[in-house]
Amino acid sequence: MAARVVKVPDVGEGIAEVEVVEWHVKSGDEVAEDQSLVTLMTDKASIEIPSPSAGRVAALGGEVGQMLAVGSVLLRFEDAAGGEAGAADRLPAAGGAPADQPVKARTAPPPPSAGQRAEPAAPSAALASAPRDERPIASPAVRRRAWELGIELKDVQPSGTAGRIVHADLDAHVARHGHRPPSTPAAALSGAAAPREDTQAVPVSGLRRRIAMKMQEAKRRIPHFSYVEEVDVTEVEALRATLNAKWEHERPRLTLLAFIARAIVLACAEFPQLNARFDDEAGVVTRHGAVHLGVATQTAHGLMVPVLRHADTLDLWAIAREVTRLAEASRAGHVTRDELTGSTITLTSLGALGGIVSTPIINHPEVAIVGVNRIVERPALRGGLVVPRLAMNLSSSFDHRVIDGADAARFVQAIRGFLEQPATLFIG
Repeated sequence: MAARVVKVPDVGEGIAEVEVVEWHVKSGDEVAEDQSLVTLMTDKASIEIPSPSAGRVAALGGEVGQMLAVGSVLLRFEDAAGGEAGAADRLPAAGGAPADQPVKARTAPPPPSAGQRAEPAAPSAALASAPRDERPIASPAVRRRAWELGIELKDVQPSGTAGRIVHADLDAHVARHGHRPPSTPAAALSGAAAPREDTQAVPVSGLRRRIAMKMQEAKRRIPHFSYVEEVDVTEVEALRATLNAKWEHERPRLTLLAFIARAIVLACAEFPQLNARFDDEAGVVTRHGAVHLGVATQTAHGLMVPVLRHADTLDLWAIAREVTRLAEASRAGHVTRDELTGSTITLTSLGALGGIVSTPIINHPEVAIVGVNRIVERPALRGGLVVPRLAMNLSSSFDHRVIDGADAARFVQAIRGFLEQPATLFIG
């Protein structure tokens, strides 16, 4: 009987290849039906591939960080006699034998951060004879602890998935051999800083690679121009505090982001050309009646943009509730693929880290992105008197192929007007 083959599944949306993010099994493992085999990364999200049947793993079809075409060999099981496939069958090939059973992809939380999964995977069974002097696989935290203990990772016996060294392996090594602290340079004893020559090569893979590719593509294809405007947020901040105090126990807590999102929705009604997506290959701009607001969210795994759908139908509290839900789902890795697609305009903010001015990159194929900078207290003239006011800059970028500078300026001025006269946020 020939070895059974599990192939890279077609996950839809025209995706032709995926990236291997993390193997959950290794050659020789006994696998149960529906057990997780591997986490793959697509253009939109990570997916977890379950085993279609029970069996013993004969060979893996690729290493961590490797791109695999849809339909190529993902994994091979041993045949009934316990042997592996022939040498020619060990190589991934899109035209390989059909899988024993169809494999369905299931959405999984995003993989660990780039620093934790950037190391190359252990060799597959087909490469098991590779020398042991290759760079050991371990997370940055494990590498740092090993250095602090004076342990050479190449001397540690790994027990983790795909030959990865984990903290328990360091504990076991210390129990067997003890440890020595790193030598202290003479310069350190004298109080002078010791020169460092260490380096760390961190491959760009998984979600970080997808972010890099998307940003590069957006910057390459879109002629950006940015427009920065100062907004007096004293009144809207006072209103926010009043509403939160009044509805503290009955409604979601309002953040300034909810007010800005509402202002963007109202401004899009006046300037529909900003709430659009541009298919530059077809030469067609599609203006959307509904506002599907992308909200850029920083997570431990990188930047994600979940979508606040039909933001134009939501009041302030509904916006606040949904923004919080999407942010928490993104950071916990529970956001779905549908919740990461279909935005028509994007809002991005670094909160207190927002700086004074920024130049955000447009979320292709959209034509505009509104950036929020931090709030600062500044002196201002009011009735001939110098008074303290809260001010914040909006730093926005636009696609100059389809958005004129005057329209972009009027759009941002409309947002400014809504925020400086917050009562208007409740009209329309």
